[in-house]
Amino acid sequence: MLTVTVIAIKEPGVAVDPPLERVMDGRLNRFAAEMQSNLQEQFQGEQDCEDLVIWISYTSRYAIRWKIVNDVPAAIEQVVMDYCAKHGYIIWKGSILQSIRKNS
Repeated sequence: MLTVTVIAIKEPGVAVDPPLERVMDGRLNRFAAEMQSNLQEQFQGEQDCEDLVIWISYTSRYAIRWKIVNDVPAAIEQVVMDYCAKHGYIIWKGSILQSIRKNS
């Protein structure tokens, strides 16, 4: 069985007013929970892979970006791409290490 985990990544360097930050964090957490629930349903019974881990975050212009952070078969990646395209999410560009170093 495939376990889907979607993690909402909060950018520590973004200067936002505290009330807006709470709203944006809540929104990002809700999107992560919805994505995880939907993809878990879609992949019910999937045997090709054990885990799917996705990061989602905001871009500097508050668009939602996503990245699969573990190795998965192309068919699973395509389902995630389709889901994200349908919801207007964009691919997280750059390597994972660059993202981590930049935010550290």
